[in-house]
Amino acid sequence: MKAHDGMYIDGSWRPAAGTGTIEVTNPADGTLLATVPAGGPEDIDAAVRAARAALPGWAATPPAERAARLGALQQILVDRREEIAETVTAELGSPLTFSRKVHAAVPIAVCASYAELAAEYAFEEKTGNSLVLREPVGVVGAITPWNYPLHQIVAKAAPALAAGCTMVLKPAEDTPLVAQLFAEAVHEAGVPAGVFNLVTGLGPVAGQALAEHEGVDLLSFTGSTAVGRRIGALAVSGVKRVALELGGKSANVILPGADLKKAVKVGVANVMANSGQTCSAWTRMLVDAERYEEAVRLAAEAAAKYVTGNPLDEAARVGPVVNAKQRERVTGYIRRGQEEGARLVVGGAEPPPGSSGGGEAQGAERGHYVQPTVFADVTPEMTIAQEEIFGPVLCILKYEDTEDALRIANDTVYGLAGAVWSENEEEAVAFARRMETGQVDINGGRFNPLAPFGGYKQSGIGRELGVHGLEEYLQTKSLQL
Repeated sequence: MKAHDGMYIDGSWRPAAGTGTIEVTNPADGTLLATVPAGGPEDIDAAVRAARAALPGWAATPPAERAARLGALQQILVDRREEIAETVTAELGSPLTFSRKVHAAVPIAVCASYAELAAEYAFEEKTGNSLVLREPVGVVGAITPWNYPLHQIVAKAAPALAAGCTMVLKPAEDTPLVAQLFAEAVHEAGVPAGVFNLVTGLGPVAGQALAEHEGVDLLSFTGSTAVGRRIGALAVSGVKRVALELGGKSANVILPGADLKKAVKVGVANVMANSGQTCSAWTRMLVDAERYEEAVRLAAEAAAKYVTGNPLDEAARVGPVVNAKQRERVTGYIRRGQEEGARLVVGGAEPPPGSSGGGEAQGAERGHYVQPTVFADVTPEMTIAQEEIFGPVLCILKYEDTEDALRIANDTVYGLAGAVWSENEEEAVAFARRMETGQVDINGGRFNPLAPFGGYKQSGIGRELGVHGLEEYLQTKSLQL
């Protein structure tokens, strides 16, 4: 697979300062896809300096012109969407059908939304005798995860560029190839040199150097809560602004009288998507005692339809998890659930049937596969009900009444997303208002790229997407006239 052997800094690809490399492997079969340079502090410094030098010119660029560059970028992503999907499938392991539908399509929609916002947003307004200006915060340091690699890049880069910021991106080491593809698209779209810069590297080296650099004004990080705490501490020590999108343990609350069959089917699909590697997945399904066993049966039937296999196989609905470490993490949680007394309904810690660590599809025997797994008789204090597993694992919990359901739903340190199902929309909305979480889907509400996304509690600080995402990259000045 095509890969650049340098960093994209100041509008061109240049050699890394050091000689270290990162091997990018295919999680479906363990084969080597490519190697990319492992950047360090010198590369980060060069990238930040380039971003700093480009900031005055880009900040002064009229919003309409910034919108035009984003529009051109969006069209390039459209033209290269099949290449994007194939790249994400190769380095992440997501089934190609899902990569086309989500990994390629959603970033295109988000980029288009910011092209429109950049042209329409009121960067100036009069308030009494004051002129209030919304100006770019400065140089952005962005550190993105591997689970939705291009979406998370675009969700940071598009609003930052729309706001007039310049930036340095350090993508996840497992999925750097689609990040390089994005840098190519930025270049082709005519974004001026130094406005966007890319440094590949390891988190503890390149990521930390970016977080500590005095030339960075805002740190935007998506990843684990543990790393987010470290990023936040570094930001505070440098008096930097920070935006953190972290973990989740979201509740899918099925209220009495709701369409149980639909709610369970959609709930299982939500958890199994992307091999369960979604921070906002509804990994806790809450069902009233009267219909609990029926929900368990429906969930088992639905999960059994999720064929695990090679992501290039059209029959596969669940691909591998990203790497061997992640597979051990997920299967460790499955074993922990059994040890703590949860009832294993479907799946388990063993490799999927017909493989020795791989999936059912031909050629997947060496991949990092985990069986789609459903647990029943899960209680709120169990580890699998409290900690983020980040794999295709669903926990079903029982509640006695709606107040009990609300207590269980809010009984975690996280608050990223959630869902409520009810035969009465007003009842569902009333319940959702009391959930301590940043985003709630009502009766399967559709994804909206203009709606703010972000968490309460230890799920993060700040918001992405839509006008709220744009304003994360702006600071306010008032002129008294």
